[in-house]
Amino acid sequence: MEILKQNLAIEPDLQNFIEFVLKSVSDLGGNVFAATIAVLGLLEQLRHAGAAMGNPMPVSLALRERQLVVHWGQGEQSKIVALAQMPAPERIAELRCFMENSVALVDPEILLQRNIDMKRHFDEVRANAEMELELLQQSLKRRQNELQETLYLAETDALTGLYNRRAFDVRLRQIFLHTMRQKNAPVSLLFLDLDHFKQINDEFGHQVGDQHLVKMAEVLRKVIREDVDFAFRFGGDEFAVVIYADYPQACDKAKQVLKMMSHKVSIGVSTINKDTAEELLLEDFVRSADNSLYEAKRSGRGQAQIDQCPSQRSGACNMDCPGMAC
Repeated sequence: MEILKQNLAIEPDLQNFIEFVLKSVSDLGGNVFAATIAVLGLLEQLRHAGAAMGNPMPVSLALRERQLVVHWGQGEQSKIVALAQMPAPERIAELRCFMENSVALVDPEILLQRNIDMKRHFDEVRANAEMELELLQQSLKRRQNELQETLYLAETDALTGLYNRRAFDVRLRQIFLHTMRQKNAPVSLLFLDLDHFKQINDEFGHQVGDQHLVKMAEVLRKVIREDVDFAFRFGGDEFAVVIYADYPQACDKAKQVLKMMSHKVSIGVSTINKDTAEELLLEDFVRSADNSLYEAKRSGRGQAQIDQCPSQRSGACNMDCPGMAC
């Protein structure tokens, strides 16, 4: 049987509740001395649980089979005293009525203080929550930056800063599938090899060779559109470029590279557009550009060859289809 329920938001609430507990023991015929000892332990438990800290903390005083018990939190309880006999219901009802109408519970000064302390508590909780949220956001931002850095390092060539072969495989597949499905913009693939690169390394050393590779990367960055087209280094002297352009524009890009590299690079070009056969596979597209690169090398290097097969045939590309120079 519940006798009293109260929120212990501030210190006066806690003190009043203790007084009500001791009054209940006295009115119901319990041992006040024994109850006082129990109440001292109760005070420590309630303070530890957060009573009188500005946060409304519900507690209740109940009579359970001649035992006066205080309940709070998630099933926490403390036995105050055992009564010699069960009080009459009328006596319990009078006590409950007194508690509910106690002046202390509705005293304006106590209510005002309670409101002030509760507002302080809520302001502190809000400030702490905002601080924790800010720290969480900062931590999340750091994690995102670390992840982006990790992803960048995983798909970037360390020497040139271009995308690496791993990034090429992922991006080219995505671009190819999107282009073949939508057919709303042409895409060209350029394969590029530095001519006689092994000879440069052998005669002038790897440092000069590295400078040649870096120059090639800088040239590719100049001819493509940032955040639109992509340049890659496979490794060694092999590079690739994926641009959203048809073969005339791809040829123009190839000519720019040839000019800036003093015609010391061979280039193969392959293009797909709205007329490309539906049956074309990614492997055919890549092989077409690779065959064009081989033709550029076979024809004397320092030039660009384009294979138009993927966009001209009604079926899969025949890799014996001749290319042409840009």
